[in-house]
Formats: sequence, structure tokens, C-alpha cells
Amino acid sequence: MLELAQAPRSAAHVLQQRAPERWLGALAGKLLELSYRVSGKARYDDYRLERVLGTPLLVTPSVFNPKIPRSGAFLASRIATLRLPAGVDVLDMGTGSGVCALVAARSVRRVVAVDINAAAVRCAQLNALLNRLEHRVDVRHGDLYEPLTGERFDLVLFNPPFLRGTPRDDRDRAWRSRDVVERFAAGLAAHLNPQGYALVVLSSFGEAEFFLEQFAHSGLAISIDAERRYINERLAIFRLKPWTEGTRA
Repeated sequence: MLELAQAPRSAAHVLQQRAPERWLGALAGKLLELSYRVSGKARYDDYRLERVLGTPLLVTPSVFNPKIPRSGAFLASRIATLRLPAGVDVLDMGTGSGVCALVAARSVRRVVAVDINAAAVRCAQLNALLNRLEHRVDVRHGDLYEPLTGERFDLVLFNPPFLRGTPRDDRDRAWRSRDVVERFAAGLAAHLNPQGYALVVLSSFGEAEFFLEQFAHSGLAISIDAERRYINERLAIFRLKPWTEGTRA
């Protein structure tokens, strides 16, 4: 187990791939892309019905599909193993289809789900209704913490855009941003309860070391909570909490 004080570069090592892995990953990625095109899964802007951990999800146009890039399904699977107490308040930042909010809502009293994409807000609301969890999932439209004035949570979930840059449209906001990581890191402590923490999933496809540097610069302690390796990708979930003297993983 990594100590929470560990340097970002060391923490990011879990997502680094060796040369043979990169070569196999590139080949696997091409084959996967071809299979998606043949099967129709590459059409991001279609209506699709998916199922994650037994949870049915309607994914609407311009909304991040949690199964095609695997990070959403991976984070949801980790949430399912946490056995969260009933009294926990959860924030699902950048909720997309709402998959992580729905998995958390099966055991906790309240989940607030936020997304800057209005289509994602409608999609998550539909999925809460579809799964009869609308009484536990409060979906809000806004930019990061904007709709959360004064609210604090025991657990914050985030599957962020992995790439830095200017998004081309609403769908691309799920992939890239100019400053989301900096603003998320800077505002996290103000929205956590005293024993609260965040789980953030990062990918070897993205700029994990930069993300972790921003977390550290904002006074957040970092540990690796879970990891998963695929032929063409590595995923890791990092646990973040405000740094205090003597903090350990």
C-alpha cells in the first residue's frame, strides 16, 4: 500500500506501460476499434441500452458511455465493493449516464450527481427513474462545484476527462478540458466532510502524472485504491483526501 504522501511521479508509475505492452496495446486497440465499428458500438451519438453490474442504462447522444471506454464501469465496480454505510452522502462529479451515482444510491441515503452537459443531466435523470432510484439521486446541471454551494460529502467520485485541451463539443467534454483537474483539486477539500475522501479514476491513455501533481499541489494526500490492467490500457483509482500530519494510506 502506498503512503498517502508519496510523490505523484511514483503514484503514476502504476499506469506506465513497458514497450512490449505499448506495442500489444496499440495492436489490441486497433482490433478493438475495428470490432466496435463492425458491431456498431463506435457510434457514440446513438441511443444505446447498456448494462453495468446488472444496472440497465440508457445512454443518449453526446453522453459518455461507461462501457466503451472502460473507466466508468471500472469505477462503478469499485463502488459496488465498498459496502457504503446507509448514512453516507455521495457526490458523483461528471456523472454522465449516472452509472456511478446509481450504484452508490443502492446503499446510501443520498447521491448528488453533477454534469456540465445538459444532455447528461437528462440522461442520468432518466436512468434514475428507470432504476427506481430517483428518490435518492439528485441530478444537477453545472460546472464542477458551481451547484454545490456550502454542501459537503463523505465520498466524492470522479471519472474526469483524461486529456488537456479545448473540447470541441459537449461529448468531447468527457475526454478533454482546459482546467477541470486544477479546479477540481482546488475545491475538493471545501466539499468533503472531516473523514471524507474522493475516488478518482485515471487511465494510461491520459496525463495521469499531471493530474496527480495538481492533486499534490492542492494539498491532497494520494494513495492507490485499485488498479486493473487490460491488454491495451491500465486503469487506476486514486484515493484523495486533504493532507494532515501523520496521514497514511
